[in-house]
Formats: sequence, structure tokens, C-alpha cells
Amino acid sequence: MVGNLSDRLRKNISSEQLDLIHRVAEESSKLGFPIYIVGGFVRDLLLGHPSLDFDLVVEGDAIKLADSLASKYGGKATVHEKFGTAKWDVRKLGIGNRELVSNPRSRLSTPDSLDLISARSEIYKHPAALPTVKMGNLDDDLRRRDFTINALAIRLDDDHFGELCDELGGLNDLQHGIVRVLHPHSFMDDPTRIYRAVRYEKRYGFNIAKETLALIPEARQLVEKLSAQRIRHELDLILDEPNAASMLECLDKLGLLKPIHPSLRCDKALQTRFESATDFPLGFSSSGLSNIRDLRWLLWLMALSNKEIASLNKRLHFTAPLLKSLLASSKLLADLTAFSNLKPSQCVERLDKFPLQAIYAVLRAAPRGKSKRALEKYLMEWRHIKPRTTGNDLKRLGLEPGPKYQAILQKLGNAWLDGEVKNVKQEKSLLVRILN
Repeated sequence: MVGNLSDRLRKNISSEQLDLIHRVAEESSKLGFPIYIVGGFVRDLLLGHPSLDFDLVVEGDAIKLADSLASKYGGKATVHEKFGTAKWDVRKLGIGNRELVSNPRSRLSTPDSLDLISARSEIYKHPAALPTVKMGNLDDDLRRRDFTINALAIRLDDDHFGELCDELGGLNDLQHGIVRVLHPHSFMDDPTRIYRAVRYEKRYGFNIAKETLALIPEARQLVEKLSAQRIRHELDLILDEPNAASMLECLDKLGLLKPIHPSLRCDKALQTRFESATDFPLGFSSSGLSNIRDLRWLLWLMALSNKEIASLNKRLHFTAPLLKSLLASSKLLADLTAFSNLKPSQCVERLDKFPLQAIYAVLRAAPRGKSKRALEKYLMEWRHIKPRTTGNDLKRLGLEPGPKYQAILQKLGNAWLDGEVKNVKQEKSLLVRILN
């Protein structure tokens, strides 16, 4: 044990978070289980970036602790017998004399749930396999982790509150900005750790230790053995990061993109697209684009052909909406120059067939010019332009309902788009001509 972080804990987390931790530690102590907060939370606390990533390791039965907490305070305990873990839902719990309510917009809010983990060791039966787990102590649990900077723990129970446990040199590596694996077989056991090493290096401005870098070539060949879910999860996390472009560039230099799929690369064009997405101001919201991750997937892969994206999907198993937008953005980018000489109505007719996410992404990446302005006008203005005449108006004029309704309304809408109609009177005159 080195040092005590009790004061830092009290200063950097909210009173609600602190109260929740004390309640859990108190219940764990009653059961005779030492309990620790481990991993990312400790790392970020020491770096001055406290988070809600509460992973609690129990030297004992985490499932029994979760059941005890749920029985005493309420909430739902979801258990995983095979791994000796449990998730305790802490939303709207009556703890003390007040209710703790999660607020995801606040850095100091209470987390939605707590992960309770029985201290354990892991054995990998073969490279890139999922581990076989057996119960152990805190030392076992820390040694199964990926890097020394993530193998730090703070004890929470009784008089030990705030004690830092650093048996593997994590604090020293954290202070010197080094990402270091715990043993020479780490990347062979789990090749996804290579991608996390790059992510931590670029996120914190650290350096991967030389002996850790030297382990990458041997493990590179195992990347293709990783399941779609595991490798896509690592790429998703990278694309969530502000420094995603530099992470992808580093992975490419280390030869870690092509083992995932031959089409993956990071070139100057991608860097430019990512920079454009950051710097280009728009006066409208990206309707339908759920998050920055999806936008970056589109920016990354839109230069690929539809055939390459379809092949990549077999490797990474994209969600159906993302795959649809990827294919659409690829097609739109390839046909972008065609929009420079089209009338507004012709642009709308074409663009209405594309998901808004794809149009938005291509706009962010497109070079300045007529085509870019056409996409911007479509998103900000043209797609909202409709004729004043409605189907009910046509019915009152004695027209039988049918496909001709849509054709008439489209002609009227196109006239507004192309400037042929500028007011309601002109629209009515055009409607009479169409009907005659």
C-alpha cells in the first residue's frame, strides 16, 4: 500500500457518489469482504479527471453483496454466475433520507448502476480466446488487467478508506506517461489490448513502452481471429475519442488496420475529412445522426466502394441503419460532381432517396463548390419547401384520388424550388394550367 487518496476522493466526487460508495463499502464490510474501486476510475482520479466508471472489486462474493444491497436499499441486482459478477441498478434508490436520482448530464451525478466484481484470475486457453475465470484475491484481479496504469486500486471499507494499492508500478508509469503491459503474453492473450494501448497513448499524450511496442508484431497475426463484436467495439471506442484521427493514423503506421480488413486505411484525405467535420460551422442540426461515432464511421469509410463496404460489413457486422448510411454516403460521394449543374428540384429528387445522415456526412467532407452548396441548401432549405396546395384541395376541385395527386403536388413543389412560382397566386395559376 502506498499513499492515501481519501481527501482526493472527497474533493473530486459528489456527496451523492460518496454516500453511495460508503453504503456499499459498509454492506461489504458487514459480510467480511474487503472492497476496492479499481481500474479506470483510479487512473483518471490520479490524472485529475474523475469519472463515473465505478468498477468495484470484492475479495469475496460479489453476487451475495449485490443481493444484500438490493434487499436493503431496493433496485435490481443482475447477476452473472459464471463470472462471479453483478450489476446493481441504483437509479432512484432511497439511500439515507433522500432519493438518489441519476442525471447523465452532470459530471457529479450518481451512476445508473454499479458493477460489482468478485476478485478473480483469468486463464487464456489459447491466443485471442475469451478467458476462463476462477475466483482469487485482489492481486490476482489486478494481474489480469491490460496495463499497469489500469492495475491500481483504492480500498473503500472501514479504516482502510482511501488506501492506494499499487503492486505493479502503475503509479510510476502514470506519473511518467507510460503505457505498459503487465506481462509479455498480454497481447497474445488478448489482441484487443493493442488497440486500447494506442487509444490511451493518444488520449493522454503518453508513450507506449518500448518493450510493449516490441510485442505488437507477434500478436498482429491474431487480430483476424477476433470476433466482429470485439474488434468493432474497440474501433467504436476509438471513434468516440476527440483524437480519433491520430489514433487511426497510429494504428495504420503500426500495421493494425489491414489485419482487420484490407480496405481499412488512414490517409491524408481522412485526416482532412475529420478536420472538416470539426471546423465546418452549420446552421442546422444533423437530424437523424445519432452521435459523433456514427458520423466518424461515415467520414472514415465513405471513400470506399459499395463492394468494399459490403465486404467490410461481413467482418465488422455494422448495425442495419449504419450500413445503409455507409452505402449511401459512398454512392453520394462518388456522384457528388453531378449536383453542380442540377436545378434545385432535380437535386431534391435525387437527395430524397438518401438517408439524412449520409447527406450530412458527405456535406461535412465535400470540397467547396457548387455541389457542396447544393447539399447544404437541401438540408437547410430545399427539403422543407412544399406547395401550399394539398391533397384535400385537389379533392375539393373534383379530382379522383390516385397517383396523379402526387404528380401534381410534385410539379407545384418543383416550381417553388426552381423559382418558377414565388407566391400563392402564381401557384394557383400554375395549378389551373396543369389541370387543363
